[in-house]
Amino acid sequence: MKRKEFTDFYKGKKVLITGHTGFKGSWLCAILKQMGADVCGYALAAPAPSLFYLTNMAEGIRSVEGDIRDLRHMQSVFDDFTPEIVIHMAAQPIVRESYLQPVLTYETNVMGTVHMLECVRKCKSVRSVVNVTTDKVYFNKEQEQGYVETDILDGYDPYSNSKSCSELVTHSYIQSFLEAQGVAVSTCRAGNVLGGGDFAKDRIIPDCVRAAFADEAVILRNPHSTRPYQHVLEPLFVYLTVAMKQYENPVYAGCYNVGPDDQNNVTTGVLADRFCHLWNAFEAEEGGDDSGSFSSELRYKIQGDGGPHEAGFLKLDCTKLKSMFLWQPTWNIDDTLRRIVEFEKKRMQLERDHASADATAQALNACMQKQISEFLG
Repeated sequence: MKRKEFTDFYKGKKVLITGHTGFKGSWLCAILKQMGADVCGYALAAPAPSLFYLTNMAEGIRSVEGDIRDLRHMQSVFDDFTPEIVIHMAAQPIVRESYLQPVLTYETNVMGTVHMLECVRKCKSVRSVVNVTTDKVYFNKEQEQGYVETDILDGYDPYSNSKSCSELVTHSYIQSFLEAQGVAVSTCRAGNVLGGGDFAKDRIIPDCVRAAFADEAVILRNPHSTRPYQHVLEPLFVYLTVAMKQYENPVYAGCYNVGPDDQNNVTTGVLADRFCHLWNAFEAEEGGDDSGSFSSELRYKIQGDGGPHEAGFLKLDCTKLKSMFLWQPTWNIDDTLRRIVEFEKKRMQLERDHASADATAQALNACMQKQISEFLG
């Protein structure tokens, strides 16, 4: 997809994003602002630190603080904004956290989806909806073959299972209400996303960045786990493509896997090793401590913590997405990691220079916009 096609479509379009204060939501806001869309976000306040606050992403959009479990409040936002397109990303997204708070996870990921779809049902302006779920919705047999959209949905842990339920809820609303109302709805099942500005717990690249900032070794819990890693811009532009195409023609509505090509399905150990290498290579290029960056070499060590079950192998088959939209991944794993290093080194330098909040927001926004432009080519 080319920039002009996105800009021509999204300029002036009213797009409501749930979960806009999160990592993916912040990047999506940055894209849509660049495209000239009229954006309204509905989400909980972002925790500190967060990409949303560091970049002052609320500037230029309507940002509403709210809980997707609060149907009445969310309905009032839909009624006031009258969106044309809805992209639903609000969720409790962490597997290990779902073991600690299963009820909250189900309330957020299942009833939150019900509430979003109910708001859509009652809001006559909506024409296109994308519900963002996860690659973990499938009954995982730890098989080498990638999962296809018709495979069984039965996530193991509370997070994955709640997202499987979200898919089923969406399908029911489509059949019962939304298809008859002329609302095109798709679900997108994305693999693990990476990018600058992710502060989430229990994710390997944020753990690597925190270790680098603290001048500590990265702790790897499961170095042999294989995941479909991709830059955050990959699925975000898929969501925007699906939302646009089904807005124009509902034949494009459906379920879509979004993941990298096979060579970028790598183990956590390989990912950490490549990240450390690129981080340290950047260090050398910048002249070590004289450049204002940390001079110690980033390293990792393997240390299991006896945590709960997490899938050991997971791969997606994205043939449907490729055939429907002539889509191909843009960046490989090293392209992705280089962009993360670029962003986080910039953030590190700003922090060490005690840059003002405005200067930090301006610099990090510029880095995001540069990477978005590079992605579009």
